[in-house]
Amino acid sequence: MESVKLTWVQDGSDGRRESAVTYSPAAAEDYKQYMEARDGVSDVQIVPAQP
Repeated sequence: MESVKLTWVQDGSDGRRESAVTYSPAAAEDYKQYMEARDGVSDVQIVPAQP
């Protein structure tokens, strides 16, 4: 099963942040929309999780 993570840029934070958990690709799309709706969050990306 393929697992992915989310990465994003948080206002006031250096560099990209990364989710601590992995998601299925289908669930990641829902979480991506949730993150994009948060204040101060931008450039949300779905990336492959390392095994």
